[in-house]
Amino acid sequence: MNKSEAKQRVEELRNLLDEANQAYYQDAQPFMSDKEFDEKLKELEQLETEFELQDPDSPTNRVGGEVSSVFETVQHPVPLLSLDNTYNEEELNDFDGRVKRILDHEDYDYMVELKFDGASIRLRYENGKLALGATRGDGQQGDDITNNVKTIRDIPISLNGDYPEVVEVRGEAYMEREAFARMNQHREEQGLSVFANPRNSTAGSLKMQDPKAVAQRPIRFFAFDLLLDEEDDSLTQLRKVEMLQEFGLPVSEHYKVCSGIDEVHQVIKDWEELRHELPYETDGVVIKVNQSNLREQLGSTSKFPRWAIAYKFEAEQATTVINDITLQVGRLGTITPVAELEAVQLAGTTVKRASLHNEDEIQRKDIRIGDTVVVEKAGEIIPQVISVVNPDRDDRNEPFTFPDKCPACGSELIKLEDEVAWRCVNPTCPPQVRIRIEHFASRDAMDIEGLGESVVDQLVSESLINTYADLYDLEKAQIIELERMAEKSAQNLIDAIEKSKQQPFERVIYALGIRFVGKTVAKDLARAFKTMDKLQSLAEEELEAVDSIGPRIAESVVEFFNNEKNQAIVRRLGEHGLQFEKEEEEQASSIFEGKKFVLTGSLPTYTRKEATELIEKHGGKTTSSVSGNTDFVLAGESAGSKLDKANELGITVLDEAKFREMIGE
Repeated sequence: MNKSEAKQRVEELRNLLDEANQAYYQDAQPFMSDKEFDEKLKELEQLETEFELQDPDSPTNRVGGEVSSVFETVQHPVPLLSLDNTYNEEELNDFDGRVKRILDHEDYDYMVELKFDGASIRLRYENGKLALGATRGDGQQGDDITNNVKTIRDIPISLNGDYPEVVEVRGEAYMEREAFARMNQHREEQGLSVFANPRNSTAGSLKMQDPKAVAQRPIRFFAFDLLLDEEDDSLTQLRKVEMLQEFGLPVSEHYKVCSGIDEVHQVIKDWEELRHELPYETDGVVIKVNQSNLREQLGSTSKFPRWAIAYKFEAEQATTVINDITLQVGRLGTITPVAELEAVQLAGTTVKRASLHNEDEIQRKDIRIGDTVVVEKAGEIIPQVISVVNPDRDDRNEPFTFPDKCPACGSELIKLEDEVAWRCVNPTCPPQVRIRIEHFASRDAMDIEGLGESVVDQLVSESLINTYADLYDLEKAQIIELERMAEKSAQNLIDAIEKSKQQPFERVIYALGIRFVGKTVAKDLARAFKTMDKLQSLAEEELEAVDSIGPRIAESVVEFFNNEKNQAIVRRLGEHGLQFEKEEEEQASSIFEGKKFVLTGSLPTYTRKEATELIEKHGGKTTSSVSGNTDFVLAGESAGSKLDKANELGITVLDEAKFREMIGE
């Protein structure tokens, strides 16, 4: 593929992915699977990198950017005020009475909208392009989180339609319940602490320093207000919502114009029931005077606008009794305690179980079998126990003692330093088997085509395999017996398993599923230690001598290879002929041995990939960001902030000519 062909393909992919984002996040009518989207995005990223076709508005720039050490403070041109809260009909009637007295007429109506339980964001668009994303802060000023905001796919980089020169948007970032629960489950599996609720998780995620990490969080966005430099007297809140949609910004479908306060009360009653069916948290409704031209007359206090108020729903809590505490084994061996409850009605459903998260959480709240407890649905699919009622009573049971054996397989449990979770590390523990095999066969690991989730499930269910080493003992006759498996597809699977034996050593390391060992770390381990025999015999301090290996990774690697069952599985993989040695790479010189490069800008003749290969061929390594550990920055045309930072830190900057001279070309 030449550059002209690549440019055409890049344009096709960008348009397709932009349409897919619009269909998924704004129209709620997706036409592309997540897998297909990710594949197209990866292809686009590779083409942009190889042929130097990057564009700040490309879909690839929605998944992270430069790491920032601090957030700049920005002044809000119009303060982001809080809303006064009310909790009953009488207080809401008082609000309506104040509006009537100040206006001295009743020629207005109300716009009622759902109140989302998330984090407020201010967006600024200039000439249709996203120029700023900021937190609410103290209302007068907030943090510039533009790079983080760009990772939220609900938020368009460019506006649609007939937009004015400057558009200010107010909205709410939030997480859906199921996505939040999946994220917490993943954190538990990683031995990390869980988030209390979607609101705190969203707010914390937006303030993370690395946009790439923010991009991994399932943050969504609704716009709810629009500020224009020039507003005519006929503008209403309803029209603003319509304009937001015309500009391509997502808004909630739940809004209603009410002719009087009695109609507002009815909408509140309807939506208080509706909220249990929504995929996200909402803690009330917002009532606004619909006519924007009346807002100035109504004015504001030092804290709240007088033209709007929030009506808060009652908290979603209930009390019940813990009949027992059971343990469940996660997909990666994490042991999660669960409270078995006397059935209680909560948020429109019958609740019988509640997550207790981990041993530390049980001890901190002093939760015991037989206790009466407060449970809450704080964004969880399985609710959580908030507190114990009357913890000082005399007839309480003894404190709960966490077991030292896995409830699924009886293996000894371990708890790594700095982690909160107990874990079963037995690779043949039934709940863990399937996910380990799926990872082993995945595209970035052994890439065994045809070995998807359903096939793995059948193979395990039929006891044909118990570990990923068993894959290499499978015979065609066994596979044909599986549901929906014809002779040709069975042979294709056998061929794919056989072909996987040629995958390089670094992929084998990654496929083993060692905690914290991703693709990059696996590659570094292969380069540093060359053979599986050497890798299995290392002490933690030897592993930590590699730049990219920290104490947690080193501990995990040693723990994995010290496990007798893992040793047996790895031994069988070697017997089946998998690649257990790193192929020697021809090294042109050692001129860059131990040196770290950062590439920025467009080089005259080399692509980014070619330059990286040359650096590695001469003993060096490339990293993505400039720091005090960087030795050289190889800079081309349109070099950006990385070049500025290199100059600021006094790092040697090379152009392509100087680089060629150093490597003898």
